[in-house]
Amino acid sequence: MNAGPGRAVVRTIIALMAAAGLGVDAYVHFDLADTYDVIRTSTLSQGDLFRAEGVAAVLAGLAVVVRPRRYTAAFAFLVAASALAAVLVYRYVNVGPLGPIPSMYEPVWYPQKTQATWAEAMATLAATATIVVLHLERRKSRPRQPYASLAPAASN
Repeated sequence: MNAGPGRAVVRTIIALMAAAGLGVDAYVHFDLADTYDVIRTSTLSQGDLFRAEGVAAVLAGLAVVVRPRRYTAAFAFLVAASALAAVLVYRYVNVGPLGPIPSMYEPVWYPQKTQATWAEAMATLAATATIVVLHLERRKSRPRQPYASLAPAASN
């Protein structure tokens, strides 16, 4: 039993919303990376981390659109949610450097940071919705088994 056309449209729309949010996230991170190259530890700069986030966001956005499956939606969720968590934590908490990761504390909001934060939140919610829709579709497509057939056979 396949999902009806209405479900396919909903699934496509929310996958595109996740990809759009990840696309904005990637654009902002790539755009700001050069600015943050000066913030570094001995091995990594914040610009390097921004570029890595941009690449991860592009890959996750493409994956959830090209192959909308629960695992690609989960990957999109992890990328978006981790970026959202990082921007919120480093906005409000001075964590300091963590091993090779430089201190990224920045207690201000500016337009690109705000834009990326909203995009990450949208992508996180859309990826979650994609996971739920795909799970429900899979659950509906499985044949239901009566509980009696699941009980162990009685031995005589």
